[in-house]
Amino acid sequence: MIRVWGVLILLVGGVSCRQEGTGARSGFFTTSDGVRLHYLEAGNGESIVFVPGWTMPAEIWEPQIRHFSTRHRVVALDPRSQGASERPSEGHYPERRAQDVKELVDHLRLAPVVLVGWSLAVPELLTYVDRFGTSSVRALVLVDGIIGEDPDAKKQALRWLWLKQLQEDRRTATEQFVRGMYRRPQPESYLRKIVNASLRTPTGSAVALLTNVFSGRDWRPVLAKLDRPVLYTVTPELRAQAELLRARLPQARVEVFQHAGHALFVDEAQRFNRVLEEFLAAR
Repeated sequence: MIRVWGVLILLVGGVSCRQEGTGARSGFFTTSDGVRLHYLEAGNGESIVFVPGWTMPAEIWEPQIRHFSTRHRVVALDPRSQGASERPSEGHYPERRAQDVKELVDHLRLAPVVLVGWSLAVPELLTYVDRFGTSSVRALVLVDGIIGEDPDAKKQALRWLWLKQLQEDRRTATEQFVRGMYRRPQPESYLRKIVNASLRTPTGSAVALLTNVFSGRDWRPVLAKLDRPVLYTVTPELRAQAELLRARLPQARVEVFQHAGHALFVDEAQRFNRVLEEFLAAR
């Protein structure tokens, strides 16, 4: 999910022009509930799908799209109400969003696919496994997101307070959130681009996305269903989550990015790409 967790952090498709900055083709498909979703696609070979976190655009995976598209078929999704995807009033809960990913995989015939989910997409991909199993999945990569934890009243209160602040002053809360995702200096033009992309998600939808995860959901039971290789990359704030996963899935690979921010695949793109490459090569 977001850094506040750590402190409190019938389908129709088409392809258009290349997306500036990523070298990827821009495509769309329509979900079973009639929502037009956007994705970026590049390369050929075994498939990898990248799913961004809360309110983030597909292009945030640019370092991975460029790197992995030389040997893989890479697809990065704009989830509903994010990036260039349609912004409906409904469907902002893990089960529907997981179904969106499954329909993307089916539409583009990507199975068996490596699913990579960051932040909010971690519980969404675990929901994918819970609902659809692993027959379409080659491997699962979870990036700095919550799996499950015991109730903590203080942490919960901080989360609800942050949601209130988000509604009272969306731009300020978004600016703080985006700038807090990085520990390495980023160009101001890049940060402004990410802030503006985040603000494209309507505030009500942004709040709904978090509420459906902050409400005490626990994805730890899903770990028993993971019979595919798993890689979990985290920042130090989620070290306890990493140890939890390691205890329940001893065969999983866990990597702690000690000096990176929440967007660790941007802060330490070379290391993240190397770790993911090694993980895939070993499978």
